[in-house]
Amino acid sequence: MSEFKFACPVCGQHITADSSAGGTQIQCPTCFQKIVVPQAPVAGSTELILSATQVAKPRPPGFDTSSTLGAMRRSPVHTSSAFVALLIILLGGGAALFMWAEDILKLPSKPEPARPKLTFPVPTNIAWTMELTNTMVPEETVAGSLHGTGFLCQRAVLKGGTLSLRQGKTWPPDLGITVILPAQQGEFLSGKNILVGSRRPPPVPKIILRWKDDNQEAVTKDFTNGYVLKLAFGQANNGRMPGKIYVGLPDDEKSFAAGSFEAEIRKPQTHSPDQPQPAKNSSP
Repeated sequence: MSEFKFACPVCGQHITADSSAGGTQIQCPTCFQKIVVPQAPVAGSTELILSATQVAKPRPPGFDTSSTLGAMRRSPVHTSSAFVALLIILLGGGAALFMWAEDILKLPSKPEPARPKLTFPVPTNIAWTMELTNTMVPEETVAGSLHGTGFLCQRAVLKGGTLSLRQGKTWPPDLGITVILPAQQGEFLSGKNILVGSRRPPPVPKIILRWKDDNQEAVTKDFTNGYVLKLAFGQANNGRMPGKIYVGLPDDEKSFAAGSFEAEIRKPQTHSPDQPQPAKNSSP
């Protein structure tokens, strides 16, 4: 007698039986279901795994053991395909996460700190006055007090007839005085002296006081009379214009500036940054 193997149709347990047991009923040692032992395979087909039939469920007509074996062999392929598909999805998601990781993990950038505002002491060798008779202009660089804050001229520009004395490296300046004179080109002012008393009626040169508020926004205040101005230009040379100035303004802070300057002579433009710009305006 030869032995052969078959599978339980309920739990799939492999069972070994003698070839003479075909068609008999036995109990599966694993799931304890009653099954009918299949007929032993013909010679040359011993590598096939046959399937028994459950007693309560007779084998359907035309049942082919080879088709059962094919299904058993194909099922791992389906499982492998599903696994491969899941792996591809996971790898794709990982790649996308890697690509977006920089944006996902990027922390909000901290705002740049505000540029510190330069401050200078108010000079002690000059003072605010509205009388020009005995006013002396120092040889040192123009300095003073503008809008209640110490002022030092760090750049002087003469564009057309507009003289700008500025503190700060950017425009609009942190502090500044602009004097608008009736001249088309800066060179025309060579050797000129301008003297304006507080009681002199218009027309007189326009003066613009410039500063920045607590939010670093530009603020201007115009003066068309009531101020004092003493301005003397030297001779233009190599695009530079030397000069001296004293200016006293009738504002509540008693703004003033006095000293020497050497202005860059620049060609006037239709819209010059030295000309009055739209900004907060506080009328005198």
